[in-house]
Amino acid sequence: MAECHPVAYQWVTEAKLKGAKVIHIDPRFTRTSATADRHVPIRAGSDVVFLGALINHVLSNELFFREYVVSYTNAATLVSEEFRDTEELDGLFSGYDDERGAYDSKSWAYASADAEQEGGSDDRSGGEIGDPDSGHVHGEQRSEHSAGDQHGSGGPPLEHARVLRDETLQDPRTVFQILKRHYARYTPQMVADTCGISVDDFEYVARAVTENSGRERTTAWVYAVGWTQHTLGAQFIRTSAILQLLLGNMGRPGGGIMALRGHASIQGSTDIPTLYNLLPGYLAMPVAGQHDTWHDYLSAIGSKKQKGFWTHADAYAISLLKAWWGDKATAENDWAFDYLPRLSGAHGTYQTTMAMLDGEVEGYFLLGQNPAVGSAHARMQRQGLAKLKWLVVRDLNMIESATFWKDSPEIETGELSPQDIETEVFFLPPASHVEKDGSFTQTQRMLQWHHKAVQPPGDCRSDLQFFFDLGKRLKAALADSTDERDRPLLDLTWDYPQDEHGDPDAEAVLREINGVHLSGDKAGQPLSMYTDMKPDGSTSGGCWIYTGVFADGVNHAASRRPGREQNLTALDWGWAWPANRRILYNRASADPEGNPWSERKRYVWWDEAEKKWTGEDVPDFPATTAPSFRPEPDTGGPEGLAGDDPFIMQADGKGWLFTPKGMVDGPLPTHYEPQESPVANPLYSQQSNPSRKVFPRKDNLWAPSGNQPGSDVYPFVFTTYRLTEHHTAGGMSRWLPYLAELQPEFFCEVSPELAAERGLENGGWATIISARAAVESRVLVTERMVPLVIGGKTIHQVGLPYHWGVGRDAVVSGDAANDLLGVALDPNVQIQESKAGSCDIIAGRRPRGEALLRLVEQYQSRSGTTALTGNELRTTEDGS
Repeated sequence: MAECHPVAYQWVTEAKLKGAKVIHIDPRFTRTSATADRHVPIRAGSDVVFLGALINHVLSNELFFREYVVSYTNAATLVSEEFRDTEELDGLFSGYDDERGAYDSKSWAYASADAEQEGGSDDRSGGEIGDPDSGHVHGEQRSEHSAGDQHGSGGPPLEHARVLRDETLQDPRTVFQILKRHYARYTPQMVADTCGISVDDFEYVARAVTENSGRERTTAWVYAVGWTQHTLGAQFIRTSAILQLLLGNMGRPGGGIMALRGHASIQGSTDIPTLYNLLPGYLAMPVAGQHDTWHDYLSAIGSKKQKGFWTHADAYAISLLKAWWGDKATAENDWAFDYLPRLSGAHGTYQTTMAMLDGEVEGYFLLGQNPAVGSAHARMQRQGLAKLKWLVVRDLNMIESATFWKDSPEIETGELSPQDIETEVFFLPPASHVEKDGSFTQTQRMLQWHHKAVQPPGDCRSDLQFFFDLGKRLKAALADSTDERDRPLLDLTWDYPQDEHGDPDAEAVLREINGVHLSGDKAGQPLSMYTDMKPDGSTSGGCWIYTGVFADGVNHAASRRPGREQNLTALDWGWAWPANRRILYNRASADPEGNPWSERKRYVWWDEAEKKWTGEDVPDFPATTAPSFRPEPDTGGPEGLAGDDPFIMQADGKGWLFTPKGMVDGPLPTHYEPQESPVANPLYSQQSNPSRKVFPRKDNLWAPSGNQPGSDVYPFVFTTYRLTEHHTAGGMSRWLPYLAELQPEFFCEVSPELAAERGLENGGWATIISARAAVESRVLVTERMVPLVIGGKTIHQVGLPYHWGVGRDAVVSGDAANDLLGVALDPNVQIQESKAGSCDIIAGRRPRGEALLRLVEQYQSRSGTTALTGNELRTTEDGS
């Protein structure tokens, strides 16, 4: 954090000066470690064991915050008697389908009164919006609907009325008891044997976390891509969420889980979004064959029978369609729902790259990214670009993704030849952030406005102007078309005001995103909050979670009231979604009766005299719902929330320790080894996540793992990371002499023990070899990397910053660390595994030309690697 997010780390430093304890858990000792109270080294990819052992410690020693857990989580909820845990099935949950490599989660459902009376699980289906006689199953997600990208952020709809609860937590089928059994084997010794963390270090962390949690104190967990970029990445974060819920650290000041985003506005990119499988505000993109009608789509994104604000998903979706298609979106044409494209499969960046290689993609846009260096399996990225007919690159510098056709390493090896590459590259220079108006949305969900300081030079144009102009040209070219497939583009609202340079007004775009009233007394006025949105076409809004940023016609993202003039929450500095709330689920900062858990940490509370919630922040709860309020059992929506249901976006108002729906690879986090690992899973015979997304191809090979023959050919673990002096794939930093001089060369970090074992010299050269590539780097021998003893075997880790690429345009260049990576994805969010892989390291520079290919092939041959290696999803023989 100190290296990659130094501005944010300022506040950690200030907290430490006031007595906060800071613990850094990372494979490497970094600048963060140097300022922390303790650094705890960990084997990359083993975090679920460490976190699971903390959960076991909390449960076994009854250190959980009982009143919070019973009242605010699903700990007391009973689960279907058909559910079977990994402890019973050697690493699998019930419902695993070998043929599909995916789960049918029906057996993970909550138990319900109806099902108990009928002697089985509740397997009703339906529950569609507008259908009062049907209901979605408690936790059921039918096998054909197992993808993690078809329900949006709200997850599959879930009823709540008839679930069974035991608030003594003694029934063996309660979530609480299931949790205790599941994590019983996650012991301090298991942490030592799996993570390489000493028992002393583990006990130190366990004491620190539990002593600083509860009624009077809170603990926060902060993570970045070291948790997300794994085939189990979403479950890493789920494990932390379980721990925080047990300790009462969610929705409270000083608590929570903070995701440090990759750079300035990645949060905004996912909000609006840039991901192929989401619409703005985390609404699902329609899926062909599943959301063919408006009715199908609404029933998938929110049931009127569930609690909370996702029941208003129809209002969010209709307002979005009105923002995009205006008067052309009517009730008669289902609000132009048919204008939305349908997903016909997974269309993420990696699937698209493979489609390029297979000749299925002709053209591609690259906007401020450099996959030839920055994406996993960068070799595959470059070779895919070489198969295109045309490529548009918008970047500040002539990055490697624009010059691959003449400079890529594959030119040197003879795999590619410039005269044979037909890709026509169009390089279009963009405006930088200081040359345009706009907003950044940072890790706290806060929008902050930035103003244009200077006019962009020459032909540089803002992205806003580029796409606005492109849209106008396309609409003009199709103006006379009678083809129905062109109607979505022709009917698109595209009328933003422009300045004298032709740049669209960025505030007008923000206003559209915020939303406006389209009819009635407030027609033309901006919406004030997402609850203003209606499902009748009377409102528009481009992203429901951003509604309020332009309330009263004021750009609240531009608010800059000094902190000394505000309370500590500083609500007049920027604007945070949703509704300018700075802590999500802050109703949980008060006890069930509405009083602060701690007067010292009072944040939001019930004002009995005023009959409303108040406090230091915007209450994240229906403002006038009293703590004592209890709705009728079948009531849905916000009206269905009891006065002590703080998790208002969850379908039952509770924090989920156990996920009956939504997570496609299991209702509880379970340790699996990375896709590629020299370590056998010490917990189960199921080696890796059985639901992970793999791509068996000759150009995407994997090293044998665990106890498989040949795994000793790649005996070490490598992990990638960033440096303070460089920015991601280097497109902004390697072209700047000052920064390039500070970190001029690609290097690897190795421990003195590994250096001695492999004959590596500090400042010398090393060649790192994976099952896919070999790269060379300078050697940094450092005690910041320590050998770990895993199951009695010493495991060395190699640290690789990934900022360099091969080319002639940057001030400095070097081999790309990401060449070493393959493509395997988390099944929930389809992020790549790029923080753990298997490698060998030898002294000296890599071979040149075809000899480099022969070196990689020799390793593949010695290990017995084929296109099938590592791609077997299920490795346990026990039943499912």
